Amino acid sequence: MPNTEIVKISEDITAADDANLRTAADVIVAGGLVAFPTETVYGLGANGLSASACAKIYQAKGRPSDNPLILHISDISQIDSLAAEVGWAARALAESFWPGPMTLVLKRTSRVPDIVAGGLDTVGIRLPKGRVARELISRAGVPIAAPSAIVSGRPSSTRAEHVAEDLGGKVDMIIDGGLSVYGLESTIVDVSGAVPCLLRPGSVTLEQLERIVGKVDTDPAVTALGLSGERPKAPGMAYVHYAPKAELTIVVGDINQARVEIARLAQEQHNAARPGTKIAIITTDEGLESYSGVPARVLSLGGRFALGEVAASLYDTLRALDERGVTHAFAEGFEETGIGFSIMNRLKKAAGYKIIQA
Repeated sequence: MPNTEIVKISEDITAADDANLRTAADVIVAGGLVAFPTETVYGLGANGLSASACAKIYQAKGRPSDNPLILHISDISQIDSLAAEVGWAARALAESFWPGPMTLVLKRTSRVPDIVAGGLDTVGIRLPKGRVARELISRAGVPIAAPSAIVSGRPSSTRAEHVAEDLGGKVDMIIDGGLSVYGLESTIVDVSGAVPCLLRPGSVTLEQLERIVGKVDTDPAVTALGLSGERPKAPGMAYVHYAPKAELTIVVGDINQARVEIARLAQEQHNAARPGTKIAIITTDEGLESYSGVPARVLSLGGRFALGEVAASLYDTLRALDERGVTHAFAEGFEETGIGFSIMNRLKKAAGYKIIQA
């Protein structure tokens, strides 16, 4: 295993940062692995045109080989060398949301290795917003394949420390760019067919997409219990994903009733506790007082009506459950519109769809 070097690089990119970026780019070109920050979450990067380099991603993450990777580019013009067909919807969305937290799935060219596509005839492409990410891709001179920099199935990394915890010793270099801005993986839209289809919700919402291209379908795997054995069309479509080690239950419905139910469930779990049981409740700032006296550690995601803040802190909070040795956790649900839809997508998968209606 490589000795993992960790370097800090700011968005300002100083002279010292530039030298580190060149070193990181050299690692990519040589077929190595570099974890790097994006505005969504940290990515585990390799040369996206090298099958052998991309195979190292799957090995490091323990990732199923049929789970496709996303190719990250540094300029919108690069899409044409990777996508065989770029229709009006793809171009309209790219012009509206790139650079930014949106991935487009298109028919691929022969330039894209089969391993990147997970055996499909399509490829996911994204132009990230963060300057560090774009500069790294530009210096490498190749698109960078980069799923979330985590062990497969774990909550995604929004800090370099998360990457080191999961992948230290398995990658050649980690670029520490501070806390991720959005904290959710990119929105993925399949534009390879006649009607765009949402494969994974993110910070670019369904409503925003539809304002640009009209009707957008939603893949059943976004809201259903899993893929039913089908090959995933994009990352993050598996049944259980983003999951902490704790058993997580989501309680939905009227928020006041949900809080009463969560308090009851936590107390019930406490009363039946075996040695080593640790209980936690995930709420927002507005709900903290509701759990006064409940025998559980209470964690806040931020303001309930500041959903960008909630999204940015979600994975941090899920990882905090493991750091504290929590065995059972109960989380409040959110209204499934806008970014709330994306937050609930992650929470449901993290809980393996264990949901209680208050």
